[in-house]
Amino acid sequence: MELPDGVTFEQYVLRIPKAAIVAVLDGRGGVLMMRRHRFIIDRWVWELPGGYVDPNEDPAVTASREVEEETGWRPRDVEYLMSAQPNVGIADAENLIYVARGADYVGEPTDVNEAAEVAWIPLASVLERIANGEIIGASSQLALLRLMIEGPR
Repeated sequence: MELPDGVTFEQYVLRIPKAAIVAVLDGRGGVLMMRRHRFIIDRWVWELPGGYVDPNEDPAVTASREVEEETGWRPRDVEYLMSAQPNVGIADAENLIYVARGADYVGEPTDVNEAAEVAWIPLASVLERIANGEIIGASSQLALLRLMIEGPR
């Protein structure tokens, strides 16, 4: 890598497939989240459901599929909210963030390895949960904070 002033250095870049995540709102001030253990950092955290976009799959389809597999809820009215690059200094890891207004319970999650607990978390508790280190994923934080600023509509 060569900087504009001529300094050169070796730069490592992680290229990670696109991921799609969803903030599912229940219309009563709650958001669907999963409590899970993240082995890389050895911590229990709350996250929005999501996963990697399969090749040739519409990211909105990925988003809906992941919510249902991981939580047992089928989201309604999934719409694109924004894109984020959580670690732009060393990784190309685009996260496509969606919002869904409403969901229908379809049964137990089919992907039993994803979450220890699935719950509707009050959106009003997000700031405290972030401050307490319960919600640390950058894309989950971004989506939730944006929804808090704009209002869930």
